[in-house]
Amino acid sequence: MLKLSTMMTNVRKRTIGLSILLFVGISATVAFLLEPDTFGSWFNSFYWVMTTMATVGYGDFFAKTVIGKIFTIFLYIFGIGLLSLVIGKVIDAIAEIGRQRRAGRLPFFGEDHVILINWSKKAQAAVGEILSYTPDGHIVVIDESGQHPLEQMKQVHFISGDPSSDDILVKAGLAKAKAAIIFGDIRIDEPALVDGKSLLIASSIERIAPDVHTTVEIMQEKNVQNFRHVRVNDFVLSHDAVSRLAVRAALQEGNPEVITQLISRSHGDDIYEVPVDRSWKTYGDAFQDLLRQGATLIADRHDLGINRRLDDPIPADARLYVVSDEATYRKIAGKTG
Repeated sequence: MLKLSTMMTNVRKRTIGLSILLFVGISATVAFLLEPDTFGSWFNSFYWVMTTMATVGYGDFFAKTVIGKIFTIFLYIFGIGLLSLVIGKVIDAIAEIGRQRRAGRLPFFGEDHVILINWSKKAQAAVGEILSYTPDGHIVVIDESGQHPLEQMKQVHFISGDPSSDDILVKAGLAKAKAAIIFGDIRIDEPALVDGKSLLIASSIERIAPDVHTTVEIMQEKNVQNFRHVRVNDFVLSHDAVSRLAVRAALQEGNPEVITQLISRSHGDDIYEVPVDRSWKTYGDAFQDLLRQGATLIADRHDLGINRRLDDPIPADARLYVVSDEATYRKIAGKTG
């Protein structure tokens, strides 16, 4: 029995599944052949075998002959053990899935998700910001560590490995992602090397999925041109941005608080893109109409100077951005959408 149990624990799950199906089918057939009057049909004998193996034993069917009772004892010894082995394998499989999820070995099969590359406190803050915009959204974190950074959050999937590797990016579902954000690797001390690694990752993303919107944190401003070469959509200058915000805090009281509101959904008003209303002919028409609804027009794409050109016509490819609260934005979007 010890040798048998050892052999069974090493058998593949598929083999065990087929074995138990075969065992139940043969046992039901044998039981029906031994006592056809007791069970009346093969299905009833199958039902009896299942209740016996599960140790339920309702008592509506039971063996009446000696040979039938001997067969029942056989089911007790081998059937219950076999079923217990299957239950153990199922539990092990579920536990293995959990272990692989924590280790970042499971691929992601969703779509319209955001990929965060290189884990850090900035990436952790980004998770909260993304979920504040899309509470039902999904996030995939790619990092070379071997432990899920936010295991308790089911919306965050973890992929462990080199983020510049094609296999890892494909595993993260890059082709169906909404956006990818590359953070500087804080484990590298030299800023130039940090940007070099980010550039390599950006090149891989551009080659595999050029349509995915890519944002990169850059350590040194002089490296921006290198990233433009691989057609990165947006850049964030890491240390420079912090330094400039600190200077504004020192010289312009309240200025950083305004900026914080604009860059974080959880504080005050926010920046939203609003659809262009067909009745708007010029930037002035859009500005006045939006102002009456409680929103302030600030830009067309990256152009912040449109409020000095209110008589200019709105181009066909315009993307207008406003500052407002969420309720006002939803009202405007519902009206013009």
